[in-house]
Amino acid sequence: MKKDRQCMITDIQREVEYTSSLIGKRALDPRVIKAMEEVPREAFVPASMLHLAFENGPLPIGYGQTISQPSIVALMSDLLQTQDDHVVLEIGTGSGYQTAILSRLVRQVYSIEVVGELGEASAGRLKDLGYSNVECRIGNGYAGWPEHAPYNGIIVTAAATHIPMQLVDQLMPGGRLVIPVGEPYGAQELVVVTRGEADHFDVREILGVAFVPMQEELGSTG
Repeated sequence: MKKDRQCMITDIQREVEYTSSLIGKRALDPRVIKAMEEVPREAFVPASMLHLAFENGPLPIGYGQTISQPSIVALMSDLLQTQDDHVVLEIGTGSGYQTAILSRLVRQVYSIEVVGELGEASAGRLKDLGYSNVECRIGNGYAGWPEHAPYNGIIVTAAATHIPMQLVDQLMPGGRLVIPVGEPYGAQELVVVTRGEADHFDVREILGVAFVPMQEELGSTG
């Protein structure tokens, strides 16, 4: 299992080098790599998919959702530019894998999942695995979770047709929103939105991706 996980890390590093001209770096934050090494991806995939747990590809998790490929989970985590004292919001808990990675990088993770059965299972899984700095809820993540705002970062694990300003408004100045944007099952770009002062924000397109579509009530791929 340890060897398989190290092969996954090697695949992530190769993918980063291959896309370095797009993402603007040749290596990810060592903190992100450490989290990817420590979080057991095999605990977040269906039993029937265990033999594929460390492959660098997405896997179905039921309810029409997927767990994202490891290299995308790592990249999105890196793009958030987390620090130990940060508080972040995740839209689309999914399997809980992205949630678990984030929990190793920040002080507190809030995560929302619209699919009740999926969200309840993931919340229980995260608790059983000891990720105590995570709070999950079932609900419509499209409008965020304003009770805990502002956030240092927000990560969305489903593709929106546009940048939801409700989420940008819940960032603190300097905070980042990492989100896939594009047409359902069509052309999509991974986008980083950085909030400035007042109503100013910067948008940077990173690279093409493929995510399940974001509903007005979110789906998820975490």
